[in-house]
Amino acid sequence: MKTKLFLFFIIGLSIYLIDIGLNSSDNTKEIYISDQEVLSLVSAWESQVGRKPTEDEITRIINNLIEEEILYREALLLGLDQEDRIIKRRLAQKISFLKQETSTDKPSNDDLIEYYENNKDRYYIKSAYTFTHHFFSAENSSLIRSTNGFEEILNGSISIESDPFFLGKNFINKNEDEISRNFGKLFSQNFKEDIKTNEWMGPLKSSFGHHIIKVNNTIPGYYPLITEILNQVEIDLLAEKRDSAIKDYINSVKLEYKIFVNKNLEY
Repeated sequence: MKTKLFLFFIIGLSIYLIDIGLNSSDNTKEIYISDQEVLSLVSAWESQVGRKPTEDEITRIINNLIEEEILYREALLLGLDQEDRIIKRRLAQKISFLKQETSTDKPSNDDLIEYYENNKDRYYIKSAYTFTHHFFSAENSSLIRSTNGFEEILNGSISIESDPFFLGKNFINKNEDEISRNFGKLFSQNFKEDIKTNEWMGPLKSSFGHHIIKVNNTIPGYYPLITEILNQVEIDLLAEKRDSAIKDYINSVKLEYKIFVNKNLEY
């Protein structure tokens, strides 16, 4: 009896597996649209348009989703996903996001303090300068004209002839990075915490010509209290944890792969 039952079980299992094999292609033709998918698309539609969609618009949203799914499956059947750099990159990004999200636990205060202390220089507030300047364009003998203009100022002249500067004449609380972006690195190197205030200096060369400047005020650089930048510290710590998570994941599976690269490749 036990032998017969076992044979019936084997026969039944075989028929079941054969049926799955014969009908597997039919299963790929079944499309199930979940409520979550529809609600997600409707929510995205509302965010873009600014109102709830009508019934006809919801129907179009669902039809577009179905058509997209059909085209996606047909593309897979044709093997269009293979050797496609864009698809590979998108899938790589997606698994990266999934692995990164596994380490998004909210850090404790001790974690934040430790991270801040270990990365303190990242949050240093650089010195800021308020200054005015006279600009002399490189296209019009800037060095000679600025030198003459500087001598006029030293001799007590209140107004000198200079050129208009496209960003204006006065700058308020600009740090060295901002000055470098506006005038060039060579010019920004003239700004230091011990720079003299309320005295005209020059000529100073920039990316555009020469300048005569007067620094009216300097705010020394400082390290902010962690309470002042707590949100940013938390964002940075979580970002670092996410980066570490994906690196750890890659390193954990990398050994399972054999990598072949043509060492004689010419390029």
